[in-house]
Amino acid sequence: MSQKTNTYKIILSGGGTGGHIYPAIAIANEIKLRYPDAQFLFVGAEDRMEMEKVPNAGYDIKGLWITGIERKLTLKNMLFPFKLINSLYKARKIVNQFKPDIAIGTGGFASGPLLHVASSKGIPSIIQEQNSYPGITNKLLAKKVQKICVAYDGLERFFPANKIIKTGNPVRQDLLDIATKKTEAMRFFNLVEDKKTLLVLGGSLGARAINELLKKELDFLQTQNLQIIWQCGKLYYEQYKLNGHTKNVQIHAYINRMDYAYSAADFIISRSGAGSVSELCIVGKPVVFVPSPYVAEDHQTKNAMAIVKENAALLIAQEDLEVDFKNKFSQLIASPERQKQLSENIKKLALVNATKEIVDEVESLLKQNKK
Repeated sequence: MSQKTNTYKIILSGGGTGGHIYPAIAIANEIKLRYPDAQFLFVGAEDRMEMEKVPNAGYDIKGLWITGIERKLTLKNMLFPFKLINSLYKARKIVNQFKPDIAIGTGGFASGPLLHVASSKGIPSIIQEQNSYPGITNKLLAKKVQKICVAYDGLERFFPANKIIKTGNPVRQDLLDIATKKTEAMRFFNLVEDKKTLLVLGGSLGARAINELLKKELDFLQTQNLQIIWQCGKLYYEQYKLNGHTKNVQIHAYINRMDYAYSAADFIISRSGAGSVSELCIVGKPVVFVPSPYVAEDHQTKNAMAIVKENAALLIAQEDLEVDFKNKFSQLIASPERQKQLSENIKKLALVNATKEIVDEVESLLKQNKK
């Protein structure tokens, strides 16, 4: 699409985790491609990772004093009403000063107050729901916004059907051509040709249960003639780095070249956050999902189940790892037919043009409002 010179003002909010932040940045980048003169402002939660990641991506951000509600009675929960009132006041001030033409929310604590204020002022608003089971913020906002971009079928249970557009989740564009990068990837990770590669992912911070599983089952995995790229997460690197001395095992706190990691992998063990699931559909390798049981509404299990019911991945619940892992994983490794079936089926679920389609919806709202 050719560039346009409208000086639109775009306000975006998404944060708390990479799964909310990176889609917001991807959407902003696509809008910037189409409208180089557009002005952008992000709104995040103070002290959360968006306050660092968004400026690193080249955008301004303002923070709200907001957190989620915890499931047990804590001091944080008692502060929540004050934080909410403060955030609504500050969001109103930000919106009045910036005067956006559109508000875009990708989930996280700050998107609630911001989108509430923007939509109540008649500013066209759009939310992007990454998960197969929406969080409370987006359920509440659904009544107020004009459009809801989703990644899964069946969300009419939670949102007005006439507002839903199935676009998928924005993903890194460098994943679209991983098939051509195998040789570079093998060299980058210093891998050997005659072994299959297992990639283990626990999210950017890591996952203790997956790390413990790997540590315990390293001998078993060695007997399967595998080499392992193990992303243990920044929180756990010191604890597990010695396991990297094991032959054919390499441990990383964080992997910067995920395109190479996915390209090199023959099998993947992963959490099932919405962003990871969307990426893995595009990657198209056999996946074993181990959902985090600690997230709101157990949405990682629901995300994984949406793939598993299409016969496109395996799922092992965290509490069943001890009992099921060896059996399920050795069966997968022993069956090239099953590997092929999972790869083909998960690829069918990939939605590769998500960012462009979401921005098409943003653009149509901007044009309608101009009229």
